[in-house]
Amino acid sequence: MLSIFSPSNYAPFNIALEEYIFTNFKQDCFLLYINEPCIIVGRFQNTLAEINYQWVQEHEIPVVRRLTGGGTVFHDLGNLNFSFLMKNGKEETGGFAKYTAPILEAINDLGVPAILQGRNDLTIKGLKFSGNAKMVQDGKTLQHGTILFDSNVDSLSEALKVNPLKFTDKAVKSVRARVTNVSDHLPAPMKIKDFVDLVQTKIQLLYPDAKDYALSIDDREYVQALVSGKYESWDWNYGKSPQYNLANVIRSKAGTIELYLDVSSGVITNLRIFGDFFSSRDISELEEAFSGVPHTRESVREILQENDFRSFFGDVDLQDLVNGML
Repeated sequence: MLSIFSPSNYAPFNIALEEYIFTNFKQDCFLLYINEPCIIVGRFQNTLAEINYQWVQEHEIPVVRRLTGGGTVFHDLGNLNFSFLMKNGKEETGGFAKYTAPILEAINDLGVPAILQGRNDLTIKGLKFSGNAKMVQDGKTLQHGTILFDSNVDSLSEALKVNPLKFTDKAVKSVRARVTNVSDHLPAPMKIKDFVDLVQTKIQLLYPDAKDYALSIDDREYVQALVSGKYESWDWNYGKSPQYNLANVIRSKAGTIELYLDVSSGVITNLRIFGDFFSSRDISELEEAFSGVPHTRESVREILQENDFRSFFGDVDLQDLVNGML
């Protein structure tokens, strides 16, 4: 087994690194990485329905879709992520116990009563500190999880605060649970760096053949190509969302504006606008202008400005309209 600690805190790089290892390495691998603040979305989820888009934009938080299913998670520098990338996928189609066991052992060794609860959550006294996901493909297993060690739980809550009535779709929904940090349960203070060392030591004991591996220049170049071509792209992170409908209401000086959008493959296919505002133009002109437009903040803003939005609505703030359509 190769034991790898990522040299990067950039989420698109680390999610791309998982794909690169899974696709190209012939050895079993154990990967650890820590991301700067970001949101990681499950493979089959509607990205916009899982995140507080306005908060994410204001705080310039990267949003990245991963290869595995499951729910959306928030990462920051107090969150340690682990990934097992193993060759024996056909034997590992069951539960999550095998590859969460080393993490539980490491935390139990610190005197913390952590357990696997339900299908794929690790908990302490009923509070979740780790969510896990997996993929089995071509005889290989990718199983990874988060560890809230000393994370900013307030930021987590803000990043994932979504209006449940805004979106209608058949995408997989995240199940929100009460969360906790491992550090809150430790008998003595511990830095995340020391916790990383403890986890790596536990892997060495459980997998005696494990050897440290540093990414080569070729490795980094390949991963960076994946970052640029896929994991930084709107098409992968947002456009791959399943078909969905969005409904929202804006209350402005001009009156109430109701917005109803149909979106498929990240592109607006239909827009209907209602309300008690007074318009000097036929609102259908604006509705038609959005047909085929990518459902992105930049595109929505551009179309509204190009079509003189105030001539349709009167005294309404551009930013409020943009936020209402996302």
